Amino acid sequence: MPTVAAAERLARWATALEPSQEDLALARRSLLDTVAVMVAARDDPLAELLGRLGGEAGRWASLAHVLDYDDLHMPSTTHVSAVCVPAALAAAPDGGVEPARAYLAGAGVMARLGTALGWRHYRAGWHATCTAGAPAAAVSASVARGLDAERTAVAMALAVPAAGGVQRAFGTAAKALQVGFAAEAGVRAATLSEAGASADVHALDDWMALVGGEGAALDTSGPAVPNGLAIKLFPCCYALQRPIAAVVGIGPLPERRVEHIRVRTPACSLAPLIHHRPRTGLEGKFSLEYGIAAALLNGLPGIDSFNDEAVRRAEAMRLVEAVETVATEGGEHLLAGEIELEVTLADGSKLGTTLATAPGAPDRPPTDEELLTKLTLCAGAEADTLAALTWESAGAYLRSGAYLHSGVDRVKA
Repeated sequence: MPTVAAAERLARWATALEPSQEDLALARRSLLDTVAVMVAARDDPLAELLGRLGGEAGRWASLAHVLDYDDLHMPSTTHVSAVCVPAALAAAPDGGVEPARAYLAGAGVMARLGTALGWRHYRAGWHATCTAGAPAAAVSASVARGLDAERTAVAMALAVPAAGGVQRAFGTAAKALQVGFAAEAGVRAATLSEAGASADVHALDDWMALVGGEGAALDTSGPAVPNGLAIKLFPCCYALQRPIAAVVGIGPLPERRVEHIRVRTPACSLAPLIHHRPRTGLEGKFSLEYGIAAALLNGLPGIDSFNDEAVRRAEAMRLVEAVETVATEGGEHLLAGEIELEVTLADGSKLGTTLATAPGAPDRPPTDEELLTKLTLCAGAEADTLAALTWESAGAYLRSGAYLHSGVDRVKA
């Protein structure tokens, strides 16, 4: 057993964190992006169900994740902000105790812990947003409440029983719910630690070994969130961002003349795309075939492209059947290598493209215009209100329930 537990190392880093200006800029972008997605989710058919979670962190996190429009840390394959923004805001006392720093502390732990779990953990079927998310939420909540490193490490250990979640949930309500469970458990763990609960901090090391991680791989150097965060421009699984962008990049196509679509992509990029013949909007978010069909039919697919009615369109179903997937070997992350796309039209002509980096990725960051467009698509007339939010005012805004008012004015994509 190591002398210094992983939880102790991470807790010491988190409680000593002094964010740079670049870190704080990432935190603000993450706040606005996450709250905007929550606002958009208020009209989702599952919104009322998700609201039944007991605590603020759980309700907010599940809403932030249900549309699959939230950001992603690529090396760890975790949706960092959907967990850590709600945990930081829910745990901060009135007036806020540096909630941006609390977010960054949890986000940094989540990124590092998820990276140490590695691609093999994700490939095995774990939902890393939940497994790395529960201890990370405990860190965000602990820092928000001013706990020291010792109590923060205990909180991480207390969150270990909630560090679960599997990919079999993808395409169902359980995916967003289990993210809510993770955020809620982290806040609960911090509250119990603050009250004096005891735990063996080496529990995190034992858990990591059980689920295939390597505590020795934890690296606390670098910026708060190493490698940055990818921002989604389409409301679906991140593994669909590149195929959709590739289709859009070919240019407008007369979709009724499309006879065949051949997709060549590394097998690793198909891991979460488990629904090949989707019947619901949720399943469509995890379907390579439907993502391509939606891009052919809608251009830039928006929130309304991923509802049940849209997925069941006759032309969408025809195009789903026209997709052929060729999986290639290699790759140790969700968007390794590149995608090759070839579209065959009814007259026999072919159009093709290749794409390596999805829009919104840290290496291809969204423009200010793209971020503003997403904010407007999510919040409609309330976009200006959201743009003015700060870490100190966001908690009060969410607690007021103003974001739950009918979003009928939301811009249609």
